[in-house]
Amino acid sequence: MRIHDDHPDLMHLAAGGNVVAYFGYGSLVNRLTLRTKFLAIRRAEVSGWRRCWIPKAANPALALLSVRPEPDHVTQGVVVYDLADHLPSVDEREAGYARRIVDLGRIAIDGAPVHDVPLYIYEANRATQEAGGVGAAILQSYLDAVLQGFLALYGEAGVRRFVQETAGFETDVVRDRSAPRYPRSVSLQRGEAAFFDALLEARGVRYVEREAGVSANA
Repeated sequence: MRIHDDHPDLMHLAAGGNVVAYFGYGSLVNRLTLRTKFLAIRRAEVSGWRRCWIPKAANPALALLSVRPEPDHVTQGVVVYDLADHLPSVDEREAGYARRIVDLGRIAIDGAPVHDVPLYIYEANRATQEAGGVGAAILQSYLDAVLQGFLALYGEAGVRRFVQETAGFETDVVRDRSAPRYPRSVSLQRGEAAFFDALLEARGVRYVEREAGVSANA
């Protein structure tokens, strides 16, 4: 499934060793949140990691998505193809995460445009994995963007799978939908809010107006 126009020089760049790829499993799945220019993006599944909520490095009171190793578990997401020269910028954006190489035998890519390029995944560092998302609240505006992306790519079954399989949902969700704090927030379509909220309530999330100990301007 093609979800973004491929760069016309993608194959030439890949042949010259100038292309890398990385697996996205959160907001990157929603094309409306994408702000950087990349070469191509594809729907994909990776084996050996499970999605989880972790404390945000710059603000431990808030949670962000990550993945942690789990043998044989299959996680849905996307593969982004990017210039190798952009990798240091990606590393900087993913500060606090560990970049791991993915064996190409552990990933299934829907219509891969090129093959045999280095492919990475950003996982939680060991200390964060051990801490988990305990005490860290999830911004509803961030979650909306993620779930909308999965709905567009994987349908309702994909959203249900996301909610059921992601570790750490037993926490607070900050109601900021009406005044989004997530910088790449999205507008939900009819029925999406009700669908997302029903799934999350069944999963056991607790809704709050603001996470404890953090000002509205954090």
